[in-house]
Amino acid sequence: MAMKPFSLTGLLRVRHAQQQKAMAELSEANRRIRDVAERRARTERTLTDAVGSKDVVTDAATLNAVAAARASTRGMLAELDAVAAEHRAAAAAAQQEYNATRARSIALEKLEARHAILAAAAELHDEQIALDEIASVAHHRDDLQGEQS
Repeated sequence: MAMKPFSLTGLLRVRHAQQQKAMAELSEANRRIRDVAERRARTERTLTDAVGSKDVVTDAATLNAVAAARASTRGMLAELDAVAAEHRAAAAAAQQEYNATRARSIALEKLEARHAILAAAAELHDEQIALDEIASVAHHRDDLQGEQS
């Protein structure tokens, strides 16, 4: 007797596809976090380099320009911090979604493994019954031949 196929194979494939999608979204969210962190680090270096600059301010217009550039850079840092917070929240949500899809996949994987064990046991049982029948028929034939002799 052939082993019965796992009846939820299609659903398991769907769950695995959902899990892969969630994993891709989590990966993308983490990439965005890294990108913002790198941009922030570059912007912060720009601010630090400008503050530590040895340029001598000679007039009020230059002083105003330097102050405006520093204020603008600080504003950019604040914006990047806000974007980073949004990306971290999105990554946390993506992590939760991935965890949920993984849990649903695991439940079906366990059912599939249990099905495989039960189907293998049923196959072994059917094989044993067939072997017992063969042995019984052979034994019965041997008894008949012994009586005829």
